Amino acid sequence: MTDSQTPEYQAQQWWKTDIIDMRPGEIRYRGYPIEELIGNVGFADMVWLMTRGELPSRAQAALLETALMSAVDHGPQAPSIAIARMAMTCGSSLNNAMASAVNVLDDVHGGAGEQAVELYQSILEYQIGGHPLEIAVEEGIATWQRERTRIIPGFGHRFHPVDPRGPRLLQLVEEAAERGEVDGSFVAIAREVERQLIAMKGKPIPLNIDGATAVIYAELGFPAPLARGLFCLSRSVGILAHAWEQQCQGGRNKGPLPKGWLWPYGGPAARPVPARA
Repeated sequence: MTDSQTPEYQAQQWWKTDIIDMRPGEIRYRGYPIEELIGNVGFADMVWLMTRGELPSRAQAALLETALMSAVDHGPQAPSIAIARMAMTCGSSLNNAMASAVNVLDDVHGGAGEQAVELYQSILEYQIGGHPLEIAVEEGIATWQRERTRIIPGFGHRFHPVDPRGPRLLQLVEEAAERGEVDGSFVAIAREVERQLIAMKGKPIPLNIDGATAVIYAELGFPAPLARGLFCLSRSVGILAHAWEQQCQGGRNKGPLPKGWLWPYGGPAARPVPARA
């Protein structure tokens, strides 16, 4: 039996990773010893290192941190937060409440950031193909609405006339672009998408948190699927805070509506069960 056929070798090769190397008394992330990372790099640096393979520059880490911190919470009217709080009143543990909440961060609630990165990248491809920005955005929007959905991800908000997070994040990206820390292509794309949507709709369709953080993730070179994972990571902070607060407040079996509030019923009027043969 060759070494590659032995049970020991096969067991060792069952999982293979470039992320962590660990032996008794030794832990290395992407080659860096944990004792040197501790106290020298922050959490955003570690997110970058774990997902991208190398440590970011200070400027890259700072921009990533702005995206992560800006999306941590949007109150109990957000389904994920409401679910976490309801779960706590049903007797769930913190980890169960967090898992329940994260599980609903999907295509509609939580997926717009990933979709916005996809949209921005498709527009950039039109630019690379020789289209000026305005035409590239027109083509990108038309293709998206034809092949995906009429809803343009990352723009408009059902609660905020202007999402206060969006302008500030774009300002920081533009300042980073002026310093040469990022290219700036994606912030220009986002602003042109916003301009065209306003012209199309005849009313404000402002950039929202998903569209703004998508600009940052795209400028920093994160693949689109990671934008959703990063949003889940960010929003988990708010989920944890609300779950813990609800545990401290108490309450039992709180549902999505206050006690005494009932849903509209549109079925048949009250009727007796008929006699059956």
